[in-house]
Amino acid sequence: MAVYTEVAFDEARTLASRLELGELQSMQGCAGGIENTNYFVTTDRGAYVLTLFERLGFEQLPFYLALMKHLAQRGIPVPDPAPDRAGVYLHSLLGKPATVVNRLSGASALSPTDTHCRCVGEMLARMHLAGLDFPMQQPNLRGLAWWNSTAPVVMPFLEPEQAALLQSELAYQNHIAAGSAYAALPQGPIHADLFRDNVLFDTPGGPPSRDGSVLLSGFFDFYFAGVDSWLFDIAVCLNDWCVDLDTGACRPELQQCFLDGYAQVRQLGTAEHHLLPAMQRAGALRFWISRLWDLHLPRQASVLKPHDPTHFERVLRQRIAHLGQR
Repeated sequence: MAVYTEVAFDEARTLASRLELGELQSMQGCAGGIENTNYFVTTDRGAYVLTLFERLGFEQLPFYLALMKHLAQRGIPVPDPAPDRAGVYLHSLLGKPATVVNRLSGASALSPTDTHCRCVGEMLARMHLAGLDFPMQQPNLRGLAWWNSTAPVVMPFLEPEQAALLQSELAYQNHIAAGSAYAALPQGPIHADLFRDNVLFDTPGGPPSRDGSVLLSGFFDFYFAGVDSWLFDIAVCLNDWCVDLDTGACRPELQQCFLDGYAQVRQLGTAEHHLLPAMQRAGALRFWISRLWDLHLPRQASVLKPHDPTHFERVLRQRIAHLGQR
């Protein structure tokens, strides 16, 4: 989240009134993230998040908002877009697409335990299955085609060794994507960005309950979602939830807990087991490229915390080294 577009209190109050969310009491710009303008807003009826979309247009956003509504209606704890009287939940504010969703309770578990990882894996599988009957189609807009088109843009900012790594990995991922095993991977709507800070728990820093469980209270920030392989969604999660943040190395005990949690709901198929290491490399590549792009070609924002691209360069190197040992 960030603030690129300043929204006046009266403008937010007018929108809240039109959506019948109550009288606006407070609003605060949100730091963190890099794609959209976000405000936490509170009315006399509840807490919400107001989002103005800075890159996505009116033609793309119905997919994301409809997916969130679809999942919420099936019991997945995700933000639920607020409609106006006509049932429309994509609005216009200051000439930009906007939406208001309920603010989920809890906080992120930034130092996850095995229990957190198992819980996220299980809920991710539930989310995948809940999306099976979602009727809309939109590709993962940060998938392979975007990597191929964006890599040449960021290449001039790299050292020769980094550029060679990027070119080599792109060639490898294009090779994987052309194979029959990749074509056999189950697909559906995926989150594609389910990092630690996009999941909420009601007791994130506290101990699990007596039965060993934790309460996962929300998945949010679906604005990179698209139809892609479920395995890529899993790989993105493993690259964040189950790694050492200093070195990028996999933490096998956390990865196994995540996969065990997922398998409680849906078992991975043969092709998925085979391609999991390659998809973890793909997930690392995707976020290395996007963070390079955001770092070297930034947009102006009044609140912005750019992410370090070298983290996912380390993750990618770790994944390549691990695959070579198999």
